[in-house]
Amino acid sequence: MKYRAVIKQSDGWWIGWLIDLPGVNAQERTKQKLVESLQIGAQEMLATQVPFEPGTSMALIDVPVSAWFGEQGLTPQAA
Repeated sequence: MKYRAVIKQSDGWWIGWLIDLPGVNAQERTKQKLVESLQIGAQEMLATQVPFEPGTSMALIDVPVSAWFGEQGLTPQAA
């Protein structure tokens, strides 16, 4: 699966977070290490058991890529 990440360099550190998985963020000295940390954080979050109340369920929904990317002249890029 692919998730959108915001990645930037600030004061000698690479910082980033996953837009699609709130709470997954990292700070590392290199961009490569940052991406690895975000991947690990995403894996750990997705592996976490989520308790459900009786009568509830989890569903996967398919959401097309937003037209916003095209309007802004942006294209999703690999990190």
